[in-house]
Amino acid sequence: MLQVSELAVAYGDVQVVWNASLTVDEGAVVVLIGSNGAGKTTILRALSGLIHPVSGQIVLAGELIDAASPVDFVKRGLIHVPEGRRLFPGLSVWDNLMLGAYMRSDREAVARDIERVFSLFPRLRERRRQDASTLSGGEQQMCAIGRGLMASPRLLLIDELSLGLAPKVVDELVAALRKVNAEGTSLLVVEQDVATALEFADHAYIIDQGRTVRGGAAAVIAKDPAVRAAYLGL
Repeated sequence: MLQVSELAVAYGDVQVVWNASLTVDEGAVVVLIGSNGAGKTTILRALSGLIHPVSGQIVLAGELIDAASPVDFVKRGLIHVPEGRRLFPGLSVWDNLMLGAYMRSDREAVARDIERVFSLFPRLRERRRQDASTLSGGEQQMCAIGRGLMASPRLLLIDELSLGLAPKVVDELVAALRKVNAEGTSLLVVEQDVATALEFADHAYIIDQGRTVRGGAAAVIAKDPAVRAAYLGL
């Protein structure tokens, strides 16, 4: 579904990603792990058109799209849930969710999808009239993911799924995303909790200083002594 080859990304004169490569197969769950500042968020920003790469290729469903705009990525079904939730304060949960469907005209499908989101996250239904900025951190993340789902993604990018959240909430989010994936949506997730990430994913890539230094089946990487020592403290 997604092939990224030799991606290089810079902010002005400062290069932060060098020759990163990764693949997300149709229906897969892929995680990016690495230390803070390794370049994981920048990779997601490049993959959703928020920043254009200096070099390299991004191919989605066989189409080269490394110079596409964020709108073009959305039209192709690649949706980005950014770090920090980025909900709109002053708007209700319902309105924030519906903004995810802004570019859609299929009203019946949109109605089905809002019910799907409420089924995945029942607390959002209970709080649908509430100002989204007054939600708890976990509920805000549910709303941010729900908004992404309202765009009917083929591939959902999620930056820092569990950051600042209680383990119980993280378990709820992972369970919901398993259902989303089982229904056909591919996932590319940046996750600070390496143990959770490797248990959740099919495939994992380790990003270090802007480079892809390791990639493989998540179950295999989880057993690697060097990975366990560096990222799991074992």
